[in-house]
Amino acid sequence: MADLNNFTIDGLKCLAREGTSIIDAARQNDQFIPTLCNLEGVPPKGACRVCTVRVNGKLMTACTAKISQGMEIENQTEELNEMRKSIVEMLFVEGNHFCPSCEKSGECELQALAYRFEMTVPRYPYFYPKRNIDASHPRIVKDHNRCILCKRCVRAIKDEKGRSIFAFLDRGFETRIYLDPDLAGQLTEERARKAVEVCPVGAIMPRGEGFKTPIGRRKYDRHPIGSDM
Repeated sequence: MADLNNFTIDGLKCLAREGTSIIDAARQNDQFIPTLCNLEGVPPKGACRVCTVRVNGKLMTACTAKISQGMEIENQTEELNEMRKSIVEMLFVEGNHFCPSCEKSGECELQALAYRFEMTVPRYPYFYPKRNIDASHPRIVKDHNRCILCKRCVRAIKDEKGRSIFAFLDRGFETRIYLDPDLAGQLTEERARKAVEVCPVGAIMPRGEGFKTPIGRRKYDRHPIGSDM
């Protein structure tokens, strides 16, 4: 027990092993910290900033910061949730997210967080970017309109040699997820399924399987995100 650290989340006394990320330590103590880019078992990136918490008075991303003895963490505060809501709103206006027609509706983490933070109309103007849908691969369809550049697919989907099958292409507002043509053949049925699963939105979808699970019976249709904590 010597390597266990005492810390608090919103005043609740918790325990976690030395070196554990705050977001993993929170999960271990049944505390929900929202995130869009973090994925258990995959090295963190700190890309979305939705998991930002206040640690001993300072703002930190919960996926990259590590637990230390006596750490005091603020998570569910009005200030933090308002900041998280603004990030979700920015993600909505930056892309072309039309939930009623999206196959991921009811299982989309971005949509679920929008409900959690009671988002109605974003406070920011819509960009309406012109982005294409890439259906060139026999196993998946990539809809760049829905991609939030969380990099989950890049970090999680590797070939036998550990090379990322997905990558970022271009820069700035033109950045998009790219399927390396030299490695596209390594996207087996199993890896394609995993890519669909790790994507938090509807940017990567399986071909020919639309609406297998009816609307109303999907994950976040039944239980709001974070309600299992």
